Amino acid sequence: MSQEAQGDSATFVKFEQEHILPIPETKRTGTPWSLFAIWVGLNMLPLAVVTGAVASGGYGLTIAWSIVAILVGNVIGAFGAALHASQGPHLGIPQMLQARAQFGYQGGSLFAVIALVMFLGFFASILIVAKDSLAVVFPELHGSLVILVFAVIGIVLCVYGYDLLRRTMVYLSILIGATVAVAMALLWTKPEVTSQRADAAFSVEGFFGMLAIGIVWQLAYAPYVSDYTRYLPKTTGPRSAFWSTYLGLVGSSVFVMVLGVLLGAANPDNPLAALSDNLGWIGIIALIIFAVSSALINGVELYSAVMNALTILQSAFKVTVTSSTRVVTTLVCGAVATLVALLGQGNFMVTFESFLLLLLYVLIPWSAINLADYFIVRRGHYDVDALFATDGGQYGRWNRIGLISYAVGLAAQIPFMVTPLFTGPLAGPLQNIDVAWLAGFVVTGAVYLLIVRSTSTADLGAAAETEVRSAP
Repeated sequence: MSQEAQGDSATFVKFEQEHILPIPETKRTGTPWSLFAIWVGLNMLPLAVVTGAVASGGYGLTIAWSIVAILVGNVIGAFGAALHASQGPHLGIPQMLQARAQFGYQGGSLFAVIALVMFLGFFASILIVAKDSLAVVFPELHGSLVILVFAVIGIVLCVYGYDLLRRTMVYLSILIGATVAVAMALLWTKPEVTSQRADAAFSVEGFFGMLAIGIVWQLAYAPYVSDYTRYLPKTTGPRSAFWSTYLGLVGSSVFVMVLGVLLGAANPDNPLAALSDNLGWIGIIALIIFAVSSALINGVELYSAVMNALTILQSAFKVTVTSSTRVVTTLVCGAVATLVALLGQGNFMVTFESFLLLLLYVLIPWSAINLADYFIVRRGHYDVDALFATDGGQYGRWNRIGLISYAVGLAAQIPFMVTPLFTGPLAGPLQNIDVAWLAGFVVTGAVYLLIVRSTSTADLGAAAETEVRSAP
C-alpha cells in the first residue's frame, strides 16, 4: 500500500482539497449507498415537514388528496433531478460548473448566481425552521442565539468538505428515518389527527399548487446533485447515480411530507407544535432530533452554495481557487445566510412559499437546456479542460444559443404564472392552476434543440466528438 493510501485510511475525515476541480478516480470514495443516504438524510428535516403541511394546512386539501399531490409532484420532479445526477460520475465536476458548456464561461456564472441565492435561501430557511422546532420544546430559548449556534455547526461541517458531510449524512439518515417512522405510525393511530377537518376539500388550484411545490422541491436539488455524484467512480456508472438519487429523494421526501400533511391537518397554524401536542414526550424528542439534525444537514446546503460561489469567483473575477479560497468563501457565505435567517424569522411560511415558486420559474429553463444538451445534443461528450479555460475554449465566453433559449423559456412561463405578487393572464381561465413550469420546460427544450439543429455550429460538432478529459 502506498504512503498516500495509508495516510488516507488512517484519517477518519479527509479535508477536501479539490473544491470545484474534477475529482480524480483515486479520490472517488462515494458509493451508491452513501449517495442514497445523503439524499435520504437531506430530506429528513423539519423544513420538509412544514412543506408537506402546506397541502392540508395551507391549501386545505383532504389528507388523501394531499398525499396524492405530494407523491405525483415528487415523482415528476425527482426524475429531472436524478437525470442531472447521472452526469456526475462521467464528468467529475460540480453541477452548475457544467453550465459553462451551455451558456459560456462567463454566461454560466449567471446561473451559478441563481443557484447561490437558492442555496443560501435554503440554508437560512432550515435555520429558521430548526429554531422553531426547538422553540416548541424550549420556548424560553433565545431564537437568534439558537440560529447562530446551528449556523456555526453547519459552517464547520462545510469547511471540512465532502467527506465529513457524507459520513454525517449516513448516520443521520438512519436516526431521523427511525424518528419519522415512529412519529408517523403513532399519528396514524390517533383519530383526532387523521379525521378530516370540516373545511378540508379537494380543489383544483390547491392540488396543482401542491403538485408544483413537490416538483420544485425536487428540482431545487438539480443544481447540486452532481456535486456529490462526482465522487462516484466512473465504473459505478450513471445508472447507479440515477437510481441512488431518485429513490433517495422520492422516498424520503414523500415520507416526511406525509408526516407534515398529518400535522398540518391537526394544526394548520403551527404544524410542528402538533407533533408535541399529539405525541407528548415522544413528539418532544422528535422535535429535538429534528432541530439538532437540521444544523448538521444544513452543511450540505452551504457546501453547494460555496461550489457556486467559487464558480462565480473563478469565471467572473478570475480568482485562483484554492483550499484557502474555499474556506474563506464558506465563512462568508455562511455569515450572509445566517444574517438572512436572523432578519427573516417573522411570517416565514408565506415568504417560503413565494420563494419556492420563484425557484421553480428560474430553474425550469436551465434544467431543460442542460438535459437537452447533455443527453440529446452532446450525448455526454464534453471537453472538461475547456470548461476551465478563461476564454471558454470551444464553449466561448457567452453562448447566445443557451442564453436566448433561457430567455424564451422564462417568457413562456409569464402568462401562466401564479404568485402572490403576479398572476399571468392565462392563469385565470385555467382556474389558477400553475402550469407555468410545464410550459417553460417544453418551450425551452424545444427552442434550444431547434436553434442548435438549425445552426449546426462547428463548436457543437467538435464538442460532440471530443472525449471527456480530466483537468490537471
